[in-house]
Amino acid sequence: MASEGAGRSNQDICLATLRETDRDRYLACLLSPEDKRGALAALYAFHAELARIRDLVHEPLPGEVRLQYWRDLLEGQAHGASEANPIAAGLLAAVVEYRLPRKSLIDMTEARIFDLYNDPMETRNSLEGYAGETASALIQLASLILSAEDAPRSAEAAGHAGVAQAIAGLLMLMPLHRRRGQLYLPTEILSATGLDREAFLAGNDKDRISAAIEAFAGLGREHLAKARAAGKIAPSVFPAFVTVALAESMLLKAQKLGSRLFDEPIQSPQWRRQMRMAVAATTRKF
Repeated sequence: MASEGAGRSNQDICLATLRETDRDRYLACLLSPEDKRGALAALYAFHAELARIRDLVHEPLPGEVRLQYWRDLLEGQAHGASEANPIAAGLLAAVVEYRLPRKSLIDMTEARIFDLYNDPMETRNSLEGYAGETASALIQLASLILSAEDAPRSAEAAGHAGVAQAIAGLLMLMPLHRRRGQLYLPTEILSATGLDREAFLAGNDKDRISAAIEAFAGLGREHLAKARAAGKIAPSVFPAFVTVALAESMLLKAQKLGSRLFDEPIQSPQWRRQMRMAVAATTRKF
C-alpha cells in the first residue's frame, strides 16, 4: 500500500495535471470536500487523459495502444508498476477505496475508440450512448466518491446532465473536429435538415448547417431540462454536477450562432466559468 506521503504526492500531481488539461474540473475539485479531492482529481485526470489522446497522436493505432494501457490497468493486467504513473496509481486507489465499478471505467475507455477515427455518428441513440459512457458516467463515478449512499438517487439526473454537457463540449470543439474531418452531430439530424456529412463539413450551405447546429444544441437543452426535472440532487453529491452549470450558456450561444459557430467561440472566459461554477456550488443549481 502506498504511504500517506505518496498519496499526497499523487494527489498533487493529479491536480497539477488536471489544472493543465481540464481547468474546469480542476476547479470542481477545489469546490469539493477536501478529503475527496485526491480521488476526484485522479478520476478527472484519467478522463482528461482519455479525452486528449486524439490530440496527441497522428494515427489511430498509437491511440489504441494508449487506450489499451488503461484497459489493461483496470483489468489488472498492467505491464510494470502502476506507482510509476501517478494518475494510474491514484485511479486504482480510488477504485479500491470507493468501490468504483471497473466496468464503467473500462466502458469509458472503450467509448473513446470512436474519437480516434472519422466515422459518422449515425443516430441520436448512438450519440446518447457515447455521452452516457463518457460524460454521464464521469458524473456518476464522481458522485460515488462523494457519497455512495446518495449517488444512486441522482443517477437519472447524471445521465441527462452528462448528455447535455457532452453536446455542449462537442459544439465547442466543432471547429477543431471539422478541420480534422470529424463529426459527432448525428447523421439522422443532418438528414432531417437536408444535409449529409460531406455537405456539413464543406460548410457552404449556411442556412441548413445553422438548422443542424440549432437542432443539435436543442437536443442538449432537452437533456439539460430533463436533468433539472429529475429531482433534487443531494448536497453531498452536488460537487459532481458543478461543471454542468457551464453547459446552458454554450448551448444557447450555439443556437444563436448557427453556422457562425465555425468562426466564433462559444466558451465563456475562464473567470466567467469559474463564477458560474461557484454560484452553482452555493445554490446547488445547474
